[in-house]
Amino acid sequence: MRCTVVGAGAWGTALADLLARNGHEVRLWAYEPDVVESINSKHENLRFLRGHPLSSSVEALGDVNRAVEGAELVTLSTPSHVLRRIIKSASGSLPRSAPLVVATKGIEKETLCLMTEVAEQEISGATVVAISGPSFAVEVVSCQPTAVVVASTSSEAAGVAQRAFSSPYFRSYTHSDVIGVELGGALKNVMAVATGIAQGLGLGFNAQAALVTRGLAEMTRLGAALGAEPGTFAGLAGLGDLVLTCTGSLSRNRTVGIELGKGRKLEDVLKDRETVAEGVVTAQSARELAAREGVEMPIVDTVNRVLFEGQSARSAIAALMTRELRAEVDK
Repeated sequence: MRCTVVGAGAWGTALADLLARNGHEVRLWAYEPDVVESINSKHENLRFLRGHPLSSSVEALGDVNRAVEGAELVTLSTPSHVLRRIIKSASGSLPRSAPLVVATKGIEKETLCLMTEVAEQEISGATVVAISGPSFAVEVVSCQPTAVVVASTSSEAAGVAQRAFSSPYFRSYTHSDVIGVELGGALKNVMAVATGIAQGLGLGFNAQAALVTRGLAEMTRLGAALGAEPGTFAGLAGLGDLVLTCTGSLSRNRTVGIELGKGRKLEDVLKDRETVAEGVVTAQSARELAAREGVEMPIVDTVNRVLFEGQSARSAIAALMTRELRAEVDK
């Protein structure tokens, strides 16, 4: 197929390379001119995936409208806070018959929309697919075994995406629960910041396991309130991605949390980083969404207090541990 990936960060680049290795014709839109140049001349994204050669058939473009023209499958992989603007700028050239695969993970700050909802609002009549699961870009571009979920209310569109992305090292499962799959991918980044904070404080594996487990409970609680299937959060897009992002050394969100736990200020941590840590962006949106739905999310609240309200990491964890006692399972 003729495929376009919009967004040439690490994840978008890895997906473009995967599609190309699967035999598809691939265009990759990049915002940064140096990324376009390095992919086309050196077959490597020197800014975001240095040291990882890409398929020579990936064509990088700096014009998003040219990139999406004539595409039969379009994958969106921009940072969450710019997704709406970029879709809007390309809306006139996007083929309405092409499924939109949303690889961006997050909750839009102003509207509290999930990323598939942003795509549906900007492209009337679009058939949208969410792709999520435990998948570090570096390992995907290195052809390491990976399994993800592609979710859509259209079984046909989910099947198209499943076949396009699946390879001997990249296995795609279909799902119909778009909300659950997408919410799992967004909220796990916030939980990874929390477990990173615990590690940065020098806390042990007990504390980190507790945060992962109770974090999953919070994710499931909010998902159920929004109409997701609770069982989705026990799968790849929930527990799988949560464990990877909270424990993996390649996790950007966990790394940010570690630095905060060591006492560094958020602005100092972020200014050292070129890539986006979506957990920081999503923390506030998740808190507002939970408040709107009347759902209790104490870990999300704790992360927000450390990130934006000046509470020390150590006192925030202590406050989390001394909350009112309760049953483990919601009645």
